[in-house]
Amino acid sequence: MKYPLQPIVSFLLVVLLVATHAALSPELYWKSMLPTTPMPKSITDLLHPAVNARSGHSITIRGEIEIGDGGHHCQLEFCYADSETKVQGNPNTALFFLEKDLKVGHRMNLVFKKTSNQASSLPREVVKSIPFSSSKMAEILNEFAVKPGSINAELMKNTIKFCEESGIKGEEKYCATSLESMVDFITSKLGRHVEALSTEVVKETKKQEYKIMHGVKKVGGTKVLVCHKLNYVYAVFYCHKIKNTVTYTVSLKGADGSRVKDVSVCHRDTSQWNPKHLALQMLKVKPGSVPICHFLFKDTFARV
Repeated sequence: MKYPLQPIVSFLLVVLLVATHAALSPELYWKSMLPTTPMPKSITDLLHPAVNARSGHSITIRGEIEIGDGGHHCQLEFCYADSETKVQGNPNTALFFLEKDLKVGHRMNLVFKKTSNQASSLPREVVKSIPFSSSKMAEILNEFAVKPGSINAELMKNTIKFCEESGIKGEEKYCATSLESMVDFITSKLGRHVEALSTEVVKETKKQEYKIMHGVKKVGGTKVLVCHKLNYVYAVFYCHKIKNTVTYTVSLKGADGSRVKDVSVCHRDTSQWNPKHLALQMLKVKPGSVPICHFLFKDTFARV
């Protein structure tokens, strides 16, 4: 029996492509899938930890989660406060502002410090063998030697629960448990020719007044995808694409002379936001009334 040559050749090409991608390191996978933008340093820092003797994986699997500041416990787009006291006492409030204030000379009090969320990234083939489900919490905690009922266990439980919840109307949401799956989500939504943006902090600073300098630049159109690093025993990123969102790069100068190149994401449609959203209460505005912006943390990335 004769077989048509073209289908066989196509099949072989598919097998070779799949095998090639499987063999690529995370750095090379990023480069092959996102050739127009370099990998941010804050991501490369997650890829080269030491070998963990207990698991046998060539990565660090932490039995302790590095608990970050308030900014790492709630995602800024969906951060709520039940009372005025909680609004006034929340360190995230300084990060919110109106888009009309994104101009040279505008001043705001901010603090920039290194994230304490140091959980490293696991290869995709490793995380595929590890459950990531609320129904498997006992198995997950046992895998990472995390004590049930501990703070770390609750953080992990909350992260998984958050990832399992549906997004708000107009949001395309995905929790990436590996760099490779994050890259795949990015390319599926924006294509391969994108620009990755992240905040660049030269040194940590105390809370002080910062002034917006010349160089405010709108980047891309309204197609923006943002990825936030969540609290978990290994690196998990909550990525989402929200309609009517724009991105700016902003240069800031602190009272002590320090400079920060930051990324600001502005949401022009907040009609689906909860009235208890921290930004709405802090800025004293209603859902859908005005565009609201916020700066990105160092372990958060925008793709445009």
